[in-house]
Amino acid sequence: MRRDRRFDLRKTTWFFVLLAIAVCLLATVVRLAAGVVERRPLWAAVLAVLAVAGVLLWQPGRGRLSARRCARRAARALEAGAEAASDSLQLTAVGQAAVPDAGHAEDRLPAQVPSATVAASGGGEEPTILLDSHDPYTELDPDGFEQAIAELCVREGCGEVEVVGGAGDLGADVVAVTAEGLRVVIQCKQYGDTNKVGSQDMQRFGGTCFTIHEADVAALVTTSEFTTPALDYARQCGIVCVDRDGLEAWREGTGPSPWDPR
Repeated sequence: MRRDRRFDLRKTTWFFVLLAIAVCLLATVVRLAAGVVERRPLWAAVLAVLAVAGVLLWQPGRGRLSARRCARRAARALEAGAEAASDSLQLTAVGQAAVPDAGHAEDRLPAQVPSATVAASGGGEEPTILLDSHDPYTELDPDGFEQAIAELCVREGCGEVEVVGGAGDLGADVVAVTAEGLRVVIQCKQYGDTNKVGSQDMQRFGGTCFTIHEADVAALVTTSEFTTPALDYARQCGIVCVDRDGLEAWREGTGPSPWDPR
């Protein structure tokens, strides 16, 4: 063996480092290409056609001319398809923006929009769940209880009242805007007498009510009571706690609403 062909650790190390970098760059390019295909399939198809046309252009003679013709035809076809899709989307948007007959306005309301939202926006419906019942809490399901709290907000003169509770609500069940312009975010806890609202429930609500929902007034309303750690945390964060007695007084009109300073 030749003596000048000795093993060089430095060169070998740099070779594998550069190889690893090249593999990482290739993986990144493939990942970006997959993301582009997923988000923009039309652009991905255009780029693929252009890439194939570019490869074919390197071939001499007739293959080059035929590749150019194919590329031009493909580009024209893609352009026509894009224009047709754009026209279709514009027509769909115009059709959705059209206002239907007033007699079918209630049919257009989403299923999750309660009657409290309709009443707040001038729909003319009166609250019937919480205000007209003598024993409202035990007979309501969780959705009905949230709607009942929304109806109380409507009665107190709030506008833009919405029931937004459900999967992914991030702690907000009812949102409203008071007559003074304050944004109220309420979380509803329909618990039994033996199940009190603890500090964990309060901390989860406190982590989203101000930072994510941008509440001016954050309140947690329950049909039960609060533990002492939960009350201490709420006092530190400025969350209004409305327990069973406070909710009953609010319903009867003998007690304040969560945003009432008295």
